[in-house]
Amino acid sequence: MYSFLLTTHAACALLTISGFVLRGYWMLQGSPLLRHPVTRVAPHVVDALFLASGIALIVEIRLAVLQNGWLLAKFAALLLYITLGMIALRFGRSRQTRMTAFIAAIAVFAYIVGVALSKSPASWLAYLAR
Repeated sequence: MYSFLLTTHAACALLTISGFVLRGYWMLQGSPLLRHPVTRVAPHVVDALFLASGIALIVEIRLAVLQNGWLLAKFAALLLYITLGMIALRFGRSRQTRMTAFIAAIAVFAYIVGVALSKSPASWLAYLAR
C-alpha cells in the first residue's frame, strides 16, 4: 500500500505543478483556455487526490505530524503555495503582481519538493550539509 500511495502522491505532484505552469502560461498570454470548464475543475480534482494521498501516507507510516519539523514546514509552505497561486491566477490586480506571485509559487513548490525528499525544513540545502 505504501508504494501505491507514494507513487500516487508523486504523480499528483507532477500533475499539479505541470497544470499550474500551463495555467500560468495561459494567464500571461490572456488565453480563453484559462476559463474553460475543464481547466477550472481538473486542478481541484488533482489537488484533492494529492492531499488525500499525502494524508494517507501519514496514516500508513504512522507519522507524528507535530513531532516532525519537516512535515510542518511542508504544510506551512503548502499554504503559502496556495496563496501565491491564487494571487497569480485569480486575484493579482496587475500583470506584474501575477507574474511575481507565479514565479514565487513555483519557487515555493520547489522548496516543498526539497523538504519531501530531504525530510528536512532546510529543503535542498540539507544535501549540502551531508
